[in-house]
Amino acid sequence: MEDARFEDGRETPLNLGALDADDLQVLSSLAQDAVFPVTEMQWDRKARRFGLLLNRFRWEDAGADRHAPERVQSVLAFENVLQVASQGVDRADKDVILSLLSVTFEAGDDEAGDILLTLAGDGAIRLAVEAIEATLKDVTKPYVAPSKSVPKHDD
Repeated sequence: MEDARFEDGRETPLNLGALDADDLQVLSSLAQDAVFPVTEMQWDRKARRFGLLLNRFRWEDAGADRHAPERVQSVLAFENVLQVASQGVDRADKDVILSLLSVTFEAGDDEAGDILLTLAGDGAIRLAVEAIEATLKDVTKPYVAPSKSVPKHDD
């Protein structure tokens, strides 16, 4: 039997889950700098599900040295959501584009707590959850990032 080689691998769409704070940190790093219109977030109160349709920068792109930086549309979904609150997000302005900086978990009692989606420009979305259950799933083929550059951060 022959060992797998790097050349045998191929880039595939992401479909990842998170069931604890460490898993959520992985999703956060992959969703960092994702942009989305304010109209592309939805809370289904009855199903206790909150979701975002993101245009995610492909941080994991192993072929970035061979082509321009890429983005891909992805769904970031959270289950067990009891309540949603936001700060600094104008839902009335349908043209607003939001930028996701991080996804973190603030523990409460047992497995419950708050998932905090921190946005650029001092905005935030807080999800009160019974337990962490999140998914990040790519739903389109990658496309060249309109900026044609890697997002930069001031340190």
